[in-house]
Amino acid sequence: MTGGTDAVRARWSRRRFVGALGAATAGGALAGCGDGSSGAAAPTASAPGSASGSPAPSAGRDGSTGSASAASPTASSGAAARPLFIGTYTSAEGGGRGIGLAAYDPGSGRITGTGTLTGIPDPSYLAVHPDGRTLYAVNERERGAVTAVRIGDRKVLGSRPTGGAQPCHLSVHPSGRWLLSADYGSGTVAVHRVEASGALGGRTALVRHTRPAPGPGQQGPHAHQVVTAPDGGHVLAVDLGTDTVYSYRLDDAAGTLTEVAQAHTRPGAGPRHLTFHPDGRYAYLADELDDTVAVCAYDPGTGRLTIGAPQATGSGQKESGQKGPGTNYPAQFVVSPDGAHAFLANRGANTLARYAVEADGARLRLLGTVPVAGDFPRQLALAPGGRLLFAANQRSGSVSVFHVDPADGGLRLAGEPFASPVAVCALPL
Repeated sequence: MTGGTDAVRARWSRRRFVGALGAATAGGALAGCGDGSSGAAAPTASAPGSASGSPAPSAGRDGSTGSASAASPTASSGAAARPLFIGTYTSAEGGGRGIGLAAYDPGSGRITGTGTLTGIPDPSYLAVHPDGRTLYAVNERERGAVTAVRIGDRKVLGSRPTGGAQPCHLSVHPSGRWLLSADYGSGTVAVHRVEASGALGGRTALVRHTRPAPGPGQQGPHAHQVVTAPDGGHVLAVDLGTDTVYSYRLDDAAGTLTEVAQAHTRPGAGPRHLTFHPDGRYAYLADELDDTVAVCAYDPGTGRLTIGAPQATGSGQKESGQKGPGTNYPAQFVVSPDGAHAFLANRGANTLARYAVEADGARLRLLGTVPVAGDFPRQLALAPGGRLLFAANQRSGSVSVFHVDPADGGLRLAGEPFASPVAVCALPL
């Protein structure tokens, strides 16, 4: 992408997302679901910083009342309801008031709101500790921070600065000892120590992507994701601004990062998210700005990633030979637990693309797309076991749930989407 690339970057900047998307969300998208099968409007607010203490209930957008300490409902399928956390932008017009608290039925996929954990600004991405006891959120502000929340009583355990601007992604190292975060605004990656309590200790590393030079139309690096490879010894950071995936060796004793390799996309591709196949030898990369995806080979011994040829997202743009700036922005892959299928969120086309994973992970074959039943699916997540797929739809302020057929990866919408203001992350446990 050359001509018009600057306009694309300006039009789809993160700050524009925060400042303008609330207007689209504040209208009918926040009304209660028509048949009530997937919950009502946004969860109600609790006392700032904690869900304990039985705060006085406040009215929800649909006129209902409740608090974050409300008990989870019983699942209609007979199985115990499972917790669901929803990330949002609190600084956006019509945005959320904190982390949305909900429960979902693992059989039907029905979501029921149980409250809001307030006092956490712009918690746009969420992750859980491997032991399931602590939730972590980015605070996507100019002075970025990361926050820890104890899940059992929803007590905020404190925040730590990332050292960068606008953190948009975080993940927990499989050892549970380190929290990794990516700062979009400053193009930096940070590491924080995780204490035994789940609270965050001091920052142990902060690296900035200074080379290569920013890609076409970019003003600087934009770290969009940081994730640990299945080998556990390497950390990969995806940078949209430099069209690069950086590989780092993580020192598990000191929490420091040492760069070991770089993998480059085509100029202007704008890589956004990387998702590994379960066997750890291949990964799938979503390129936001040129509307493509790629299969990547990964070497666990060296941490080196090799990016394959661009492939279609199912949006129809590349297949039809359209020229100029795109109107579809692929967001994120998820891969089924058995490694047989992969699913991609397409923002703009507002679809979920379904792929067959072939050749032991080395090949993706596009099977088709289904409507996401929302607008601008920002993030995807599979429930444990992989039988339910959650899509957080930013512009429509909703979370769509799909049943996943384990035989062919088919997707079937599980009722009306759940309304939640500026939903940008859904984390089912």
